[in-house]
Amino acid sequence: MQQNHIPEEVSQFVVSYIPTVPFLEAMLLIRTEREQPWDGKRLAKRLYMNERAASELLRQLYQAGFASEVDGLPGAFFYAPSTPEFALVIDTLAATYGQHLVEVSNLIHSRNAKHAHQFADALKLRKEP
Repeated sequence: MQQNHIPEEVSQFVVSYIPTVPFLEAMLLIRTEREQPWDGKRLAKRLYMNERAASELLRQLYQAGFASEVDGLPGAFFYAPSTPEFALVIDTLAATYGQHLVEVSNLIHSRNAKHAHQFADALKLRKEP
């Protein structure tokens, strides 16, 4: 897998904090339109997914420290990284993803494949007498 176009800090961030491509796409979308509140219905329409899945993505972004809740609007969020360092690396990630979509996507998928193998290996260990 070729990842030489992905800056090291972006690669480390993706492996540590980005569980899926839809999560990344949701984060980058709310970042792009940060002045607007995002709820499940709006995100679902923009990402071509069902509203329940979109609401879950927003909740995950909030829990990960990439979004904050909108006061007075239950279920609505806005882009708000919890640290300035996150904001900077996400800006770099957005630029990198725009130019190297396949490489970044492959990095996310390889992370998930590694976790799946670790889980499968753990199950094998438990089944042995």
